[in-house]
Formats: sequence, C-alpha cells, structure tokens
Amino acid sequence: MNFNHSEFINVNTQANTVDLKEEPILRVIKAKKLAKPDENTFTKLANCNFHNGIIEVQVLSRLLPDAPDYARGFIGIAFRINKDNSAFESFYIRPTNGHTKDPIRKRHAVQYFSYPHHTFKYFRDNKITKYENSADIGLNQWITIKAEIKDETGKFYLNNNSNPILKVSSLKHGSKAQGSVGLFVDIGTEGFFKNLKIISTD
Repeated sequence: MNFNHSEFINVNTQANTVDLKEEPILRVIKAKKLAKPDENTFTKLANCNFHNGIIEVQVLSRLLPDAPDYARGFIGIAFRINKDNSAFESFYIRPTNGHTKDPIRKRHAVQYFSYPHHTFKYFRDNKITKYENSADIGLNQWITIKAEIKDETGKFYLNNNSNPILKVSSLKHGSKAQGSVGLFVDIGTEGFFKNLKIISTD
C-alpha cells in the first residue's frame, strides 16, 4: 500500500509523508497523551474493517530529541480498532530492549496489549508474563512486523521468521471484534512505516 495521508485518520498523533532514500514513508509521532503509555495513539486507515487475516508492515523507530530516559522506541500496529477508538488490540516492539545487557529489559522487547483495560502495566502488576518476549531488534533499522489474526488467536512475527515471536491464544476483545488497522507509536518515538499490507480472510 502506498501511503496517501488522506487515507488515514490521526488519533492523538500527527502523521506526514516523508522521503527516505527516495521512498515514500509515513512518519508518525504522538501529539497528545504524550506521557501516558499504552494509549490510543495511532494513525488508522479511514476505510478499513478488519476481522481475520494478515497485517504486515515495515517499521523503523528513532528516539525524539526530547524523549525521556524510559523511552524504548515503542512502535507497532493496532487492529480491530472500534469506531470511537476506545477499544483495540495491539502488538508493538521496544527496539532499545533488543540488545540491552539488562536481562529483565531484554525479555520485554515485544508486547501485546488490549486497550483500554489490559495494558502492559496491568500485565506486569498482575505478574502475567506471557504477553512479552525477547527479540533481536534495534533502533534505526527496518523491522518487518506480521500479524496473523484468527478469531481469538494472534500470532506475531518479526523479520520474516517462520516462528512467531509471540502467540496470543485469547485476544482480550474476543473472537467477534473487528475494526480498523492503525500504525501505533508511544512515548518518545519518531516512527516510520512503509509497505503496509492487509489481507482479510473473511
């Protein structure tokens, strides 16, 4: 999909098309809820109703000059976004955690969360660890994210690996949820997106 800014609706973000190495790339940063993590901060497709299928996109993350020290380059996808943006599922990565020597942070390189109730804070406060994993990723590099969604199950892949980096067997909004697809960023991230592909299977 070639990025045409008119095809997207910004939700607590600002987005614009830029050229990197003569490629049209969509740049996305947070515009509101700047210090709140795991919020509805994405730019979403204006005419999309996704239930089951495949979402694939290449992402590149940098830290903004004013990014706080806890910024991790958070970038990823949101899907099954409802009409008023008050509920959705998400998978994102923390590129700075990919090569850290801190063993705890290293296990937090990828994250599934479900808005509004099942955020990363909820999972960690309740010692639920199955929605995070380690990954060989870093800042300022193109990373391919692929999601395979089927009813209540989500399988998430990085960089064309045949094995999922994370599998979620019970997406929190259930098997019937559907809605738009969005490009997600969080605190301190300058996010770049290209080559978005969506294949619906129903």
